[in-house]
Order: sequence, then C-alpha cells, then structure tokens
Amino acid sequence: MERSPLTTLCYIEREDQYLMLHRTVKKNDVNKDKWIGVGGHFETGESPEDCLRREVWEETGLTLTSFRFRGIVTFICDEYPVEYMCLYTADGFEGELKECEEGHLEWVPKKDLEQLELWEGDKIFFRLLAQEAPFFSLKLVYKKGALMEAVLDGRSL
Repeated sequence: MERSPLTTLCYIEREDQYLMLHRTVKKNDVNKDKWIGVGGHFETGESPEDCLRREVWEETGLTLTSFRFRGIVTFICDEYPVEYMCLYTADGFEGELKECEEGHLEWVPKKDLEQLELWEGDKIFFRLLAQEAPFFSLKLVYKKGALMEAVLDGRSL
C-alpha cells in the first residue's frame, strides 16, 4: 500500500515542556536519530484531526482533549517522498504515557530543544510556535540532510 504524503505532527505541551520522540528504532527512517513530535501518515478517509488523535494515541497512549492546528509544513527531501505535514500543538490530554515502538519519549523543556538533534527547519517552526504566529505555511527543502531553502508564507527566509 502506498503511503499518503499527508501527515500530522504534534507537539504536546506540559509545564513549558514538549513531549519529544527520539526516533531510534525504525530502519530507513527519514527521522532516524532525530528528535521530533509525534504523528504520522493519514489513513484512507481520515481528516487531519482523526489522524492526529489516532497517531498520538498509538505512539503515546494519550488521548488529546485540547489541541490547535498551527500550520502546514511542506517537507521536501532529496532522499524521500514529499510530505505535507499538518502541524499541531496540544495542551490537554488524558491517560498514561506508554512505551513507543518508534523510539524514546521524553518531556523536554522548551528552552533545551535546540540542544537536541533536530531537523534545521524544525527550529524555524519552534520559533513560530513560541511567537504565537498566526496559521502559517512553511516550505522546507533539504539536500543530503542539510536545509537548502526555507519559505514562510511564500517568502524566502
């Protein structure tokens, strides 16, 4: 089955921290060894919110009770298919955190995020999230893992 190019990515917030996933398990993973939020590919018939809720529950065991759709991230990488990520933050959840099959989950203070191994473009949208930027469209183009181009709402950064 072909994977949808549509994905969700969620940063769950608690006490000035984000729940981060250190992707260490899957082989041939575009995010191998990177720290990212939780999320994944849409399944047939899912809305962005359906995908968000399912992926968060599958990866964390948490049920979201409050979240915001923050922007669209177009992720272009020379080694992988294009992804269109629906970027969310969540500040309400229920349940107990469980082990994740894709890596290690950890609550990380927002002030420490840039010390993690992140995609360079993630630092851009973390700044936008911190600034409470209005809904945005961010295009990130990578070649051999290096950020080559970033375009915010149609303007090069």
